[in-house]
Amino acid sequence: MSTITSVEAFPLQLPVAPGRDAGGARYRAAPNVRSVYPARDETVLVRIATADHVGWGEALAPVAPEAPAVIINEVFAPLLVGTELDGPRPTAFRLQESMRERGHLNGHHADAVAGLDIALWDLTGQIHGLPVHTLLGGAYRTEIPLYLTTVGGATPSEKAEHAVAAHRAGFDAMKLHLTMDPHTVLATVDAVLEALAGEPAGDRPAPRVAVDAHWVHQLGPARSLGRALDARGIWFFEAPLAPEDLRGHELLAQDLATPVAVGEAMRHRFEFAEWGSRRAVGIAQPDIGRTGISEGFAIAGVTAANYVPIAPHHSMATSLAYAAGLQVSGAAESLAAMEYGPHTAVKSEPLMAADFMAEGAVTAGRVALPTAPGLGVTVDEDAVRALAAEFPQR
Repeated sequence: MSTITSVEAFPLQLPVAPGRDAGGARYRAAPNVRSVYPARDETVLVRIATADHVGWGEALAPVAPEAPAVIINEVFAPLLVGTELDGPRPTAFRLQESMRERGHLNGHHADAVAGLDIALWDLTGQIHGLPVHTLLGGAYRTEIPLYLTTVGGATPSEKAEHAVAAHRAGFDAMKLHLTMDPHTVLATVDAVLEALAGEPAGDRPAPRVAVDAHWVHQLGPARSLGRALDARGIWFFEAPLAPEDLRGHELLAQDLATPVAVGEAMRHRFEFAEWGSRRAVGIAQPDIGRTGISEGFAIAGVTAANYVPIAPHHSMATSLAYAAGLQVSGAAESLAAMEYGPHTAVKSEPLMAADFMAEGAVTAGRVALPTAPGLGVTVDEDAVRALAAEFPQR
């Protein structure tokens, strides 16, 4: 057995991406989007150590990462330090249970558990010299199919140009973030599909294009838009309605041929089990930075039992959370693809090294499943501590 000697959480503001304005307010509202977003990407990294090994994790916490960090440092660290490492899953369960009457499966508490859980899996892999997917019971695949989530451009023609560039770079699957009125959505989709149809196919499959609505529609307009997307052969229709509208998604999914994709706002297997059993979701999108590996793998099991594949979500976290998503993707029985944006590697590079995110590692829209011990990420601890020291104090 190994004794846990330290547990630390580091809230971080990541370096500003080139060309991005980080001035003004710390958080901003965007037009036609329900949620606020940070001017600079924010996250919380977690370090768990024994006398001989260190594991790292991350919680997707782009808004107020200091909240889960306080829970980890003030509540969970005293519960864990000095205890024997007896496996990530029972430990994560005990941490969930510790706040059962205080929203134990959701919110910042769930973020804190997710970050610790990922670090525990990494630590266990380091101790045994095995990748996480082996610890989960083995991998169904050695390569993970990806879909590109960063199709740039503000107008239909600009989106079309970026989609063609993505296709030429090797991506046969991509997603458009379209939160405007349905008429403009369809004009953009048509421009992208027309441009992609003009590209030489060769031996490659026809490009798949998905639409993410970011929860902005009501059922009636979403149904009309979804039927129009049906006619265009769209891959999936993501987040069409408010995330709490289970019945609406159920009715919508029954009306459409295009799979309805949801899940980034969900945190645990019980939600996914209900949505799957009611056929309210066609592609499940858990974010492993929000669920952790233990709960994320359980989600993959309950969705497979309802014949729903997973397509793990990933947005504003670093390569640590991305690695956790890849590990679950490899070990999941039913996988559609995993979300991918090149910005993840760029913003992570000052803090960590991950061969699977290195230049040239993503080819033909696929990435090799990491086989190094744990998550397969080497963290620069000094760089993390230095950046954490710059985090704004309130």
